[in-house]
Amino acid sequence: MGLKPWDMLAGELLIREAGGIVSDFQGGHNYIQSGNIAAGAPKALKQMLAQIR
Repeated sequence: MGLKPWDMLAGELLIREAGGIVSDFQGGHNYIQSGNIAAGAPKALKQMLAQIR
């Protein structure tokens, strides 16, 4: 709560540099507008998003 776009983008850079993926809860790239953000290793993120849906 209360994150600014630059907070999320800095975190996204760290995750992507480590080989992870960042997305919104639907698996898209609209997390800055929606505020719903999920991140993790590709396989783990796929499983997380399946549970969220």
